Amino acid sequence: MRSRYTAYVLKLEDYLLATWHPSTRPKQLDLASAPRRWLGLKVLGRESAAADAATVAFIARYKASGCVHEFQETSRFVREDGRWLYVDGAVSSGE
Repeated sequence: MRSRYTAYVLKLEDYLLATWHPSTRPKQLDLASAPRRWLGLKVLGRESAAADAATVAFIARYKASGCVHEFQETSRFVREDGRWLYVDGAVSSGE
C-alpha cells in the first residue's frame, strides 16, 4: 500500500500498472495531467482474509485547486507468484 501511494506521489505509472491485478488494471494512467499534489497517507488497518488475500484501510490527503481534500478507501489485494497486487478499492468518503 505504501509503495503504491509513493508511486502516485512520484507519478510512477509503470510501477502502478505492474502492481495492479490484470483483471481490474486500466490500459493506461495519465498522472502527469492530474492536478493533485499528495500530502500524506495514514494506514488505518490491515486484515488478511486468507494467506493470499488482504484488505488495507487508509486515508489519503491531497491538494487540488488550492484546497486540501482527503478520502478514505479500503483496498483489496491478492498475492500471486509471491507479489501483492491491487485489485480494487471502496472509497468511504467523497474524493
